[in-house]
Amino acid sequence: MNLPLEVFVGQRYVRSRGRNRFLSFISIISMLGVAVGVAVLIVVLSVVNGFETELRERILSMTSHATISAYTNLLDDWRGVRDVALAHPEVTGAAPYVEGEAMLLHDSAMSGALLTGIEPVMEPTVSRLHEVMTEGSLDQLGAGGYRIILGASLADALGVSVGDKVVVVIAQVRVTPAGVIPRRRRFEVSGLFEVGMHEYDRNLAYAHRTDVQTLFRINSEATGVRLKLSDLFLAPVVVREVARNIGGGVFVNDWTRKHTNFFRSIQLTKSILFVILLLVIGVAAFNIVSTLVMVVKEKEGDIAILRTLGVTPGSVMGIFMVQGTIIGFLGTMIGVALGVLLALNTESLIQGLEALLNIKFLAPDVYFISDLPSELKVDDVVLIGITAFVLSFVSTLYPARRAAKTQPAEVLRYE
Repeated sequence: MNLPLEVFVGQRYVRSRGRNRFLSFISIISMLGVAVGVAVLIVVLSVVNGFETELRERILSMTSHATISAYTNLLDDWRGVRDVALAHPEVTGAAPYVEGEAMLLHDSAMSGALLTGIEPVMEPTVSRLHEVMTEGSLDQLGAGGYRIILGASLADALGVSVGDKVVVVIAQVRVTPAGVIPRRRRFEVSGLFEVGMHEYDRNLAYAHRTDVQTLFRINSEATGVRLKLSDLFLAPVVVREVARNIGGGVFVNDWTRKHTNFFRSIQLTKSILFVILLLVIGVAAFNIVSTLVMVVKEKEGDIAILRTLGVTPGSVMGIFMVQGTIIGFLGTMIGVALGVLLALNTESLIQGLEALLNIKFLAPDVYFISDLPSELKVDDVVLIGITAFVLSFVSTLYPARRAAKTQPAEVLRYE
């Protein structure tokens, strides 16, 4: 009895089953509705967060944080540019590259690809290509060896494996006694990589920089220099500082500009999903309103007796606000616990369902990634929990105010 009157009576109303079991059932449904809404919102936002993070990591595993190239698409002094870039405290790695579009042929199969020439020794400082290799290694790419590394999906499309030969054809021609024919060169497949993104596994190929330079007849030594930074989110600022240190006259780009529309669309999708799924919690909160309205109708006799004993309308209002708040709070806590549990085990649950049903929810040739990652963020959980609790609290105002307006004389007249 040390509790305030409003809290004491309100929590007794929550625990009391009473004669009307239907009201108890509706209260449980309201509580579960809030819980389900909160849990679904946490899981969905965690999946979106995981998708964004996983996609960013996979993209940046094959591309650099920033690039520096010449306006003519050819960089003569890449070593000088690399030295200036490495002098910046935020730059942790720099490596030259040469790239161009090519057609790969093997028997009757053919496929287009972006052929990139790299320095095998420097490449690990700017990308994780060496980490996603499934066969072979970067060390096997030697100058003049004309060896090539293919994405796993690209190799499947061509029907080749390590040790096979592919013919690389480019959009340049040479004049021979037999006529004008496109430039081509036979390369040996020395390795395969698999990122898990169909866009990269299907369309990328790597060879030694000098071999690609010779194939494309590039007089300059590189197309540009790729940079890796200690903080990838500083890429727009750092790459411009490096360009100024070089003296200008270069073209700079970074991952935030190259993929800006894609990541903005993910953020927009996350915001829209938050608003839409918040409506689920709103519907559950509306159930709290209807539940309390029925409770107030059933408890009119109790309210009248309390009023005749001197309880103020404000205290009566507080009793039902406490009851509704407890329902909303319990529903929110159950939802948070369930949502966190599901979010932390989403990948395992999806893999289990795929194995059980023998289906693939995310086909690698349709979606950017073939698994369903999840990243739980404390900020999202706190925001969802607070929002759900506030909606539940607001939903108690109307029924509680209606209870406070109950007239004892009108109720007790027929008792």
